[in-house]
Amino acid sequence: MQIVRAIALRLARAMQQNIYVVLLVVFLVWISFFDSYSILSVLGSRRRVHALRTQREYYTKRIAAERQRLHELRTDRENLEKFARESYYMSRPNEDVYVVGEE
Repeated sequence: MQIVRAIALRLARAMQQNIYVVLLVVFLVWISFFDSYSILSVLGSRRRVHALRTQREYYTKRIAAERQRLHELRTDRENLEKFARESYYMSRPNEDVYVVGEE
């Protein structure tokens, strides 16, 4: 019991002598973990921003490719016919269409 009291007294003296250091440590711990803009929330936000930027880049490229494909379908009759045949199984008169499934 005497040892615990001695340790408590030493800690109390150290805190009295270094109150600014203790307050700084408490402040840093509070800001780092408990504040609404803590380090953890900032890191999570950065991860989300990175993921959203990656998605935006992917969709921007995909939109450009689809615009190019749409332009080709609108301008070239052969591409339009190929698209209609492949997607909607359309055929010319007196022509049979056989659908072969993938295994």
